[in-house]
Amino acid sequence: MNLYNIIFTGSEQALEAARGLLNQAIESNGREHTVSFPDTAYSLPCIYAATGKKMNCLGDLEGALEIVESLINKIHLLEHALNSGLATALAAEVIEAIKYATSDAPYSEPCTGHITDPIIRSLGVPLVTGDIPGVAVVLGECPDAETASKIIKDYQAKGLLTFLVGKVIDQVIEAGIKMGLELRVIPLGYDVTSVIHVVSVAVRVALIFGNLTPGDLPGLLEYTSKRVPAFVNAFGPLSELVISAGAGAIALGFPVITDQTVLEVPMNLLTQKDYDKFVATSLEARGIKIKITDIPIPVSFAAAFEGERIRKNDMFAEFGGNKTEAWELVIKRELSEVEDHKISVIGPNIDEVESNGVVRLPLAIIVNIAGKSMQEDFEPVLERRLHYFLNYIEGVMHVGQRDMSWIRISKDAYEKGFRLEHIGEVLYAKMRDEFESVVDKCEITIVTDEQKVSELKSQAITRYDARDERLASLVDESVEEFYSCNLCQSFAPAHVCVVTPERLGLCGAVSWLDAKATKELDPTGPCQPIVKGECLDDRLGKWQSVDNTVSEISQGAVENVTLYSILEDPMTSCGCFECICGIMPEANGFIIVNREFSQITPVGMTFGELASMTGGGVQTPGFMGHGRHFISSKKFAYAEGGPERIVWMPKELKDYVADKLNATVKEMTGIENFVDMICDETIASDSEGVLAFLEEKGHPALSMEYLM
Repeated sequence: MNLYNIIFTGSEQALEAARGLLNQAIESNGREHTVSFPDTAYSLPCIYAATGKKMNCLGDLEGALEIVESLINKIHLLEHALNSGLATALAAEVIEAIKYATSDAPYSEPCTGHITDPIIRSLGVPLVTGDIPGVAVVLGECPDAETASKIIKDYQAKGLLTFLVGKVIDQVIEAGIKMGLELRVIPLGYDVTSVIHVVSVAVRVALIFGNLTPGDLPGLLEYTSKRVPAFVNAFGPLSELVISAGAGAIALGFPVITDQTVLEVPMNLLTQKDYDKFVATSLEARGIKIKITDIPIPVSFAAAFEGERIRKNDMFAEFGGNKTEAWELVIKRELSEVEDHKISVIGPNIDEVESNGVVRLPLAIIVNIAGKSMQEDFEPVLERRLHYFLNYIEGVMHVGQRDMSWIRISKDAYEKGFRLEHIGEVLYAKMRDEFESVVDKCEITIVTDEQKVSELKSQAITRYDARDERLASLVDESVEEFYSCNLCQSFAPAHVCVVTPERLGLCGAVSWLDAKATKELDPTGPCQPIVKGECLDDRLGKWQSVDNTVSEISQGAVENVTLYSILEDPMTSCGCFECICGIMPEANGFIIVNREFSQITPVGMTFGELASMTGGGVQTPGFMGHGRHFISSKKFAYAEGGPERIVWMPKELKDYVADKLNATVKEMTGIENFVDMICDETIASDSEGVLAFLEEKGHPALSMEYLM
């Protein structure tokens, strides 16, 4: 049987399996039985993106299978083979949707199945920054657990997001590799059809970030091919169904690399018999280039370990966390004051302390930086990177910053030889690598001596306070330049962030100082200065220079942007925003919801449904994505009356912003404890309940000028 016939046979098998399962489901539950995947605003995403049709019930899936059947055309041409592969993908989505419609728990540990919208949005920043350089789909069964372990750990060490389908999941478990989204190794399911859940991720990237029009199949295939850096590894005997699914992957632009003998299609379908070369072949086929910093430490180092959590039973040593003092500081020094690559440990190391349980020590990490282009303003920018650099170490967990830092080291890392000086090696290597244009010399001092940690802390506090005073003086009116940030354009071509001292990037990761430092580090990079010039409207926050920049970078997709309004030409969003605000007309104010909140908001929509209206670089007056810290800015909804227009937030978010928001509103209006006037889901989430609470509290929005 030639390759074309194999693909067509696999597609027909998928269609017949979906049809049989659907008939059984309809017979048992009726045609009106609801069909959906959890926590997504995009129905059954693959079918919705390809056809523009939302599937709401089992009966709707009959129409979906008609589309699947129409895509299977047994003409021996590449176009028809790829269409047949897409048919297999859509049939797989029907099968998976029926699982979710007819079972309370279609997937159980260790498998995850469907990946929700909020998770995809949270991956936006690491994908565009290259912290996640690509997506690997590992399907089938490797020759043995050792081979599986070697390949998966190689992807993990390179920072890739790796999805597992089939028996390879058991092999990874046998090899003792920890799995989970936080470690970027995600077991989807054992059935071949579960691969659709990673296809769904790629498709929703196009819908969320690319503002793809549902039903635009050519646009979808172009987007995934050019902008989603994914590939498939298919191991073990390849059934007709697997090969057909592989054709669907190739149609989306994702090359397939297999250990089986197949008729190769250059750069699309490749055979690699040497397992030591499997990873390199896969990365080359998709054009993924990995930048590796060689760091002399006894454990792995990669962004994939950023989400690793060290539990009590796995912990060897702990610093901070309300148990001991722990703080960290980056200091700009003169070149003559710094000895490059000097790493000092003052006090006992973790192998020099007698303990019957966990080793607990105070800790100070002092990073002295010298460079001709280094500025004091860059100190907090570099200091915030310590959090990421330490979390990239396998077996190390870092939480917090400044004098609230908390570090744990695992027993496994200790047994492999990890010691405190290795923290210094990591920080030295990454500072020199990522900030090479401002870091000419770097010296690390790690202190565990209790008396010295306490003595030096006062110097650190003095520097923290000075920075805070500097930041407080940085307002939009006090600077001559704003910054554009087009970091997310690789996914959202029409979106441009404008970053000001009082408005950070909507992803929450880029402040004005970050943008300033980024420009210094990479003069032609994603952050470029916008010379303000004359302000056309200080209430709306409108500058001609901003409009010109946004229009140029978005290639005319967006021509006018206001920085202080939600109702008039609001700033666009890529899709990875931390929060979204929306107008609640009956309350004469705005609700805000963060992506971690999955329930219905008072405007009748979930975060995902609200976000689907605003992502991809579109402007939706009355709705806007933004960062958490923008909520307490004086410029939040300034044109509409300021942050006192906020009427509802999830309690977690409300508690998070409470202190700063209270201070801002008090300074602007004199109102004390404003956050107590904001409703949350523990009080009410329906319109009537929210209004009753606002009236009881005398919320200022009720007496302000009408928004609409």
